[in-house]
Amino acid sequence: METFTTQEKKAARILQGDIPLVARPFADIADRSGLADNHLIPLLKRLSRSGILRKFGAVLRHQNAGYRENAMVMWHVPSDAVESAGKTFESLPYVSHCYERSPAFQNKYNLFTMVHGKDETISSLITAMSRKIDCDDFLVLESLQEYKKTSPEYF
Repeated sequence: METFTTQEKKAARILQGDIPLVARPFADIADRSGLADNHLIPLLKRLSRSGILRKFGAVLRHQNAGYRENAMVMWHVPSDAVESAGKTFESLPYVSHCYERSPAFQNKYNLFTMVHGKDETISSLITAMSRKIDCDDFLVLESLQEYKKTSPEYF
């Protein structure tokens, strides 16, 4: 069983919230939790190796970022073209998520993208994406409302 110091628990609590928007966010978190500057990253690596920390990522608050429309698009891409299609999609500035799903949704849709529209409509962006990978077999789930996004808290 892993044990944690008071400072490590405080750092974990801080990391469960929003990362500060400063030049050196991890130094700021270390300082606020009472850890030495060079202790936070090794702590994160230790938590990850032990399976305690499974994921570390950003949450995009679409409306705050100026996006008017959002949609999850599920694509049916031949298995030998998934990597190429994924690389094409991940390079697009209006795609925030792109991942292969296995098993495929409905035994068919194996590539998922999250698309965000600011100035262009979602449908025009999806049409452009479809042309880029020559695929017209997809499903669109449009976001009608943005819900409060929260992460589980463990410490």
